[in-house]
Amino acid sequence: MSGIRGTASVVGVGLSTRWEAPGRTALELMAEAVHAALADAGLRLDQVDGLLTGTAMHFLPTLSVAEYLGIRPRFLDGTMIGGSSFVEHLIPAALALDAGLCDVALICYGSNQRTASGKLVSGSEPQPYEQPYEPRHPITGYALAAARHMHQYGTTRRQMAEVALAARRWAELNPEAFVRQPTSIEEILAARMVNDPISVRDCCLVTDGAGAVVMVRADRADDFPKPPAFLLGAAAATWHRQISAMPDLTVTAAAESGPRAFAMAEMSPQDIDVVQLYDAFTINTILFLEDLGFCRKGEGGAFVEDGAIAPGGRLPVNTNGGGLSCCHPGMYGIFPVIEAVRQLRGEAGERQIAETELALVHGNGGQLSSQVTAILGTAATL
Repeated sequence: MSGIRGTASVVGVGLSTRWEAPGRTALELMAEAVHAALADAGLRLDQVDGLLTGTAMHFLPTLSVAEYLGIRPRFLDGTMIGGSSFVEHLIPAALALDAGLCDVALICYGSNQRTASGKLVSGSEPQPYEQPYEPRHPITGYALAAARHMHQYGTTRRQMAEVALAARRWAELNPEAFVRQPTSIEEILAARMVNDPISVRDCCLVTDGAGAVVMVRADRADDFPKPPAFLLGAAAATWHRQISAMPDLTVTAAAESGPRAFAMAEMSPQDIDVVQLYDAFTINTILFLEDLGFCRKGEGGAFVEDGAIAPGGRLPVNTNGGGLSCCHPGMYGIFPVIEAVRQLRGEAGERQIAETELALVHGNGGQLSSQVTAILGTAATL
């Protein structure tokens, strides 16, 4: 066994699907998701002794969340690397469980961004070498990456629109998705331009909402009501903070985190049944499919054409509708984890992928800054 492969498992997941919740605080929404996840695992709140969380609204998030929930955890982790934080939290949770520092690890996140501000904001301090140019972050950073990819590899806006269309097709099958109405390539391409070449339909949603994940040691995995999802491999990588410091706008640190996660899991991209990517913008999906090894660099645009990642396509990607059509409450990273677990359990309803045993989750933070890859599997994959 390499690294933390198979040492910990997810035994509970929960959502607060109040994607538009006027009057609700981030902590209230988070608590709803936490109680749902604990009920899913058949556990009580007073059994939680490990807490991993982060928000863009609390200076001391682990303390604020622990106090609000009324728990006294003996292991705390408030790592904040943007939207990928909650995928990264799988790693210290597994390490803490394996070391006996806690027995029940809770990863949770909530936000009321939609009703509190109603805007897609970067949630970040100004970057000194970029602020003089008045960028519209985070959108400007992703527009730069998209423009460079188009210039270097011939990627088109229509190919980016295929990503948005696929996300919507999945959302149509998900009763919990925020936006489910049918759309078309033509409608997506006709959308208002925000930061050339990114239109409003290339951008993720702005919603409220929350998610929670409960983890235990693998030797306890069979003691819970639902089939466990085992953490087989996970890795994090970062190469820059500001988009202007990104070494190559067409290559993300997923090119590092992915191979390391696959090596730990003793798997390859060809083994994966479902893929859950952080799709803050349509270009993300194209970049990550390339960097994670599902296609060659520069071929991501062609890879997603003709419904290849939509229902019925050759690779199911973002089966809940993703950040583009399901939800995006400020940071999205915990939601791909939850969808992966549901797919591994066979609980995804109309969007369920048959015989799913391996799921890849990939989180992104900042402006393509932090990249975290995790591979989850059923007991058959141990």
